[in-house]
Amino acid sequence: MKHLLWFAQVALHADRDRLNAGRHPTRTPQEHLAAAAQWLLRAQQATDDDGVAHSYDARRNRWIASYPETTGYVIPTLCDYADYGGDPRYRDAALRMARWEVAVQQPDGGVRAGTMATRPAVSTVFNTGQVLFGLERALRETGEPLFRDALVRAADWLLQAQDPDGCWRRFQSPLTTTRRATYNTRTAFGLVRAYQATADARYLQAADRNVAWALSTAHANGWLPDNCLGRHRDDRALTHTIAYALRGFLEVGAATGNRGYLDQARRMARAMAQAQAADGSLPGYCDPQWRGAVAWTCVTGNSQMAVNWLRLAQVDGDERWIAHAVAANRYNMSLQHLATANDNVRGALKGSHPLGAAYMPWRYPNWATKFFMDALMLETRPPNAAPAG
Repeated sequence: MKHLLWFAQVALHADRDRLNAGRHPTRTPQEHLAAAAQWLLRAQQATDDDGVAHSYDARRNRWIASYPETTGYVIPTLCDYADYGGDPRYRDAALRMARWEVAVQQPDGGVRAGTMATRPAVSTVFNTGQVLFGLERALRETGEPLFRDALVRAADWLLQAQDPDGCWRRFQSPLTTTRRATYNTRTAFGLVRAYQATADARYLQAADRNVAWALSTAHANGWLPDNCLGRHRDDRALTHTIAYALRGFLEVGAATGNRGYLDQARRMARAMAQAQAADGSLPGYCDPQWRGAVAWTCVTGNSQMAVNWLRLAQVDGDERWIAHAVAANRYNMSLQHLATANDNVRGALKGSHPLGAAYMPWRYPNWATKFFMDALMLETRPPNAAPAG
């Protein structure tokens, strides 16, 4: 009977979402941030190690095993939140995550594809790039050689895996069918962090090569081919991966002073701003003309784009980007359930709205909550505040 009641509640939630009734009154950004941070701690506690659960599966009422890739970039978010809210619990949790990342790093220096339950455990480029953010932040927080050694091993593995033209064609995740991923500019951004931590110019040069290659593939309107998870066709791309790629152009451009990279980031940001709905949401997929290709929204992508627009406002000094970010943030705030008694959901952000839509259906992935926190902190902190990874 209890099991049937659970399924009835999930079905009701999905029905409310489809009717667009699954939105809630918003509170202050600080209240939404606190609930999100608390949920990330619960997602760590839900595993049998110090990693963060990949997601909470609402349909099956279970937590998915720890996910090294996104645990890697949750680390700087929780460190930022420890500073933001003055609560050391979040830095302590983040450093436990970082030590766990070192413990599960592959012998070759890479980071495994998938969760800790995925077999076989094989190193993959994108996941390794994302863990650089956590290792760099842990090194900055502690100065411990343990983290520097792990950071260098991971960054060196990425250099060995990179093709001469800057593309990463080998060691793609076996969980996707992507042949070459232009969203690996986000991996290049991870190498910028490695360069900043070590002053090893090879890492910045490798980041520059990758972004130069990605830019060489772009269409005149800023559209990037090969920029979606698991798709061979180039008829649409997920907002999540569009935002990943944009951040890479922006941050590598800012680090190298390359105007071409920054111009590409601006082209993509303008196109996404034009696709934004009046309620602040973005379509889950866009087509090569930057038109919405689906009726649902990728909640993660909304927050990522808010971060991108806010970073462009910092880099360019152009405050017109801020309104787009605030609208996206307020929309996502309305999707966060703060009043439910269900600890598995309270404070979390779902993958898609409606809940059963195509990106992470029925799931509350840890990275949706991570990027939501990044976006709200960047909106409400001083204008020159450094962004998380």
